[in-house]
Amino acid sequence: MADKAIKIGLLWHSPNSGNLGVGALTVANMAIARAVATEMGLTPRFTIIGMRDDGAAYVSPAEADIFVMTTRTLLDPRGALRVIGDQDCILDIGAGDSFADIYGLRRFMFLWLTKMQALAARTPLVLSPQTIGPFTRSPYRQLASVALKRADSVLARDQASLDALRGLAPAANGRLSVDVAFALPYADRSAERGGPRLRLGVNVSGLLFNEAQSGRNRFGLSVDYADLMRRFVGRAAACDDVEVHLIPHATAEAYAWDDDGRIADKLASEFPTTVRVGNFTNPSEAKSYISSLDFLVAGRMHACIGAFSSGTPVVPVAYSRKFSGLFGLLGYKWMIPTSGVDADGALEYLEDCLERRQELAADIVAGMHEVDDLLGVYRAELRRTFEAAAA
Repeated sequence: MADKAIKIGLLWHSPNSGNLGVGALTVANMAIARAVATEMGLTPRFTIIGMRDDGAAYVSPAEADIFVMTTRTLLDPRGALRVIGDQDCILDIGAGDSFADIYGLRRFMFLWLTKMQALAARTPLVLSPQTIGPFTRSPYRQLASVALKRADSVLARDQASLDALRGLAPAANGRLSVDVAFALPYADRSAERGGPRLRLGVNVSGLLFNEAQSGRNRFGLSVDYADLMRRFVGRAAACDDVEVHLIPHATAEAYAWDDDGRIADKLASEFPTTVRVGNFTNPSEAKSYISSLDFLVAGRMHACIGAFSSGTPVVPVAYSRKFSGLFGLLGYKWMIPTSGVDADGALEYLEDCLERRQELAADIVAGMHEVDDLLGVYRAELRRTFEAAAA
């Protein structure tokens, strides 16, 4: 197989999403697939297939071809079907958590139909590590079951997703793995930790903050997220030996409701001693910065993963089961849960975690051993898929 090219379609990835979590999945999955292919003597040729995003590109044309999915290109036989059928294999990551019924029928059908196109074209289909479900109603459950049991392999990134897979498609070729973003490349800046002032990072989710202020609370958090973040930042910023860094991880110029940057600006105005970190241009830059912090509190899951995989003690503020599923898999208990705690209790908990950050760091070291084993499961599936495709 030496020097043989292999065409790898990256379905539901993004080369320029303002949500750096989606970007982290893309860059990390490319790095993992490239390493596996290279070890096998194969030269990977990537094509990213996904929706149009308006962020700055962090995957260059030299690294991957780009195919933008629209209703027209999805339904046109010369569009998505042709591109998908032209690949040697498809790695479908479902934007991390989008193969579910929680985002509505239109989004689900986009993800489902492209899987069907890969199967119709007889292109090997691997569902890269992702959240599976929830699928709680018809016709989502029936349609999802068809796709899952016919895929060549399905990698769940937490036990709850693997259980959902087993319930929907018991005969599916399913494996337990972990989020590929743990393998996101970055520049290690951990030497900047441990200075005279503690570098405390706070990633405030624009989505959760705006939900709390609106009173809608569609994620069902028992804590008032906006109140908690204001109080935590305010207390930390008042300490002479603490430097608070306000860190955006998802920015959306066209969608203010989901924009971390606007909330970082708001909090920087309210608490002038804080450091408003600039919007990052790519996911690796964000992870590199996070690696310089002594501690992080974050509402975006992939900001938490960036911290965990760079050794930065982190407390996630959970808003869905994907948090407890992922970090529970790694034996990491430090988290604000979605329910069962009020703002006073959560604030006390965060301050206690800050004091006990060395314990968090030790648990991260143990958890990363589990990450390595679980990513090994995915790499083995890729080797099997690439070998069959190259043959």
